[in-house]
Amino acid sequence: MPELWDPLTYDNLMAGAIAHFEKQERMPLESVAGVRGPGIYALYYDGAMAEYQPIADGVRPIYAGKAVPKGSRTGGEPDVEHPALRLRIREHARSIDQVDNLSLEDFSYRVLAIVPVWIVFAEQALIKRHRPVWNSCLDGFGKHAQGSRRGTTERSWWDTLHPGRPWTDGETQVKTVPEASQRVMDFLREVGE
Repeated sequence: MPELWDPLTYDNLMAGAIAHFEKQERMPLESVAGVRGPGIYALYYDGAMAEYQPIADGVRPIYAGKAVPKGSRTGGEPDVEHPALRLRIREHARSIDQVDNLSLEDFSYRVLAIVPVWIVFAEQALIKRHRPVWNSCLDGFGKHAQGSRRGTTERSWWDTLHPGRPWTDGETQVKTVPEASQRVMDFLREVGE
């Protein structure tokens, strides 16, 4: 029996989603006007920081994520009119703006609003395809401030390389900047440019 193509396999569905995503226009991170709905997004770096030069051409995203609508986590009816993508991208812009060694002007983003049931799958496919640095080896970028009752936590790799977010001041500094820098360079060498 011949092998038959099935357009509804996970791989084929996600290939279509990623192809459609990559056709979307990239916008400067400083502007999120007009971004609506839930979906997936990616951030791109075009700056001069030495660690990120292999990806500074804007082809491979530095970070990929999802923004789910209100109601998704509680099993309620998803509010697809909620500006989940815009709010999440603004949150990331604030994080980048707070650190000492990154500039908003060096970042752009791409979004794709998606029917909520497909968001998690599309985010996974995007991360699997591009292996963004901030998702794969420099964790901590998308982290939120810890609650006051959680106690002291260890500072993330991301916050080690990019100090300045005020809510990380109480975290324990275990990792070093040279270790974080080397981690990024080794990872980008491993995945290829």
